[in-house]
Amino acid sequence: MRRLWLTGYRSYELNAFQDDDPKVAVVKRVLTQRLTSLLEEDDDEFWVITGPQLGIEQWGAAVALELKKSFRQLKVAMMLPFADFGQQWNATNRDRLLNLRDRVDFAREVTTKPYESPEQLRLYQRFMLDHTDSMLMVYDPDHPGKPKYDYELAQKYGDQQDYPVDLVDFDELQEAAIEWGEEQRERKLAEQDY
Repeated sequence: MRRLWLTGYRSYELNAFQDDDPKVAVVKRVLTQRLTSLLEEDDDEFWVITGPQLGIEQWGAAVALELKKSFRQLKVAMMLPFADFGQQWNATNRDRLLNLRDRVDFAREVTTKPYESPEQLRLYQRFMLDHTDSMLMVYDPDHPGKPKYDYELAQKYGDQQDYPVDLVDFDELQEAAIEWGEEQRERKLAEQDY
């Protein structure tokens, strides 16, 4: 069994607030490619374990759920750092979280109380490291944001034991965006020829 922690930037850190934003399509494309590559390595049970945050975590869960159609060995888990996570969000975002949570194979809170202190976030990070074998993170160390803390902790954890941290940085996203843009132009040209 393989277990991957999938995390990264929040949606606001990428200035992507709508599902139809081209940035979201590019991120999902890259995550699909990365996860497909990992899933094609063997048929062992493979868990994508992510959090509930708006952005990479929710987009990653959606990508993994779509990939389940092609890869029987894939399972998806969503771990929440504390009870009532996301209750302060607007109705649309709360509904999106509930929908994803209902669709994954496993979902649970790491701590069962509503948010009380940063210690719950540290417990969440520790849980994720202890229950995964590697990390796939959409994060560029030259552009720190909220994921910086997960990245630094995973790096330290990797110094003590084998824990690969695979980054999707802004250069890779830019290359994917160029490729995606070219494909969109070609598709529009083909549609005009009809």
